[in-house]
Amino acid sequence: MEQLVFTAFLNRLFGPTVLALLQALHIHPKHPATPISNSFAMELLVALLLTILFIAVRVRLSVERPGGLQHAMEGINGFVTNMADEVVGHHGQEYVPYLATLGMFILSCNLIGLVPGLESPTAVPVVPLGCALLTWFYYHFQGVRTSGPVGHLKHFMGPQDKDMPLVMRLFLPILLIPIEIASHLARLVSLTIRLFANMFAGEMITLVGFSLIPLVIPVGLEGLHIFVSLVQTYIFVLLACVYLSEATAHGH
Repeated sequence: MEQLVFTAFLNRLFGPTVLALLQALHIHPKHPATPISNSFAMELLVALLLTILFIAVRVRLSVERPGGLQHAMEGINGFVTNMADEVVGHHGQEYVPYLATLGMFILSCNLIGLVPGLESPTAVPVVPLGCALLTWFYYHFQGVRTSGPVGHLKHFMGPQDKDMPLVMRLFLPILLIPIEIASHLARLVSLTIRLFANMFAGEMITLVGFSLIPLVIPVGLEGLHIFVSLVQTYIFVLLACVYLSEATAHGH
């Protein structure tokens, strides 16, 4: 795969160091001369841009004279807060920092491909998988923190009503635990494939459009790319809220 300009820059600066680190971990990259991939470079660029954005917002925070950037960030925070309150419940606000950061990262990764010379890292499977894994571990961690290890494991066992017959109370966990484990693992696949497939298709349609069709139509395809990016970000964050709601429901 052809290197992007930013990827080539990173490989010139840090390529030997990264290669040595990977080899020390017994990981052998496919292209030793260029161990830093385009997707990782784009993730790093997005992280740097978001860090600069957050610093700029923090420096310019004002109660009396809020600027346009502050209003925009407050709007994003308010949107995610309302979503968390509606889906997770009254305790959802404590998860807003993670959800807002996750959403901004995914949306930025989705949209950065619109910039000439860059590409969307979410169009590569490993990046959506990383976001899915992080979310998966996060909601399980919050479930354990809220209900305790035993309480969280009870989510996998089904209802344990004392009025139920003893045989049923013993049989249900045996039946439901494997199903619940498979269900939770399937969430990783679902989150990953949904985001990757949509962004990969959007990238391919845009590339084909610009190579085959006059300029006006590809501009419309860029609008479609933006719409898909927004929708996929919303769905990912919404599902993260749903999983947090299920994991922490019995803690209150």
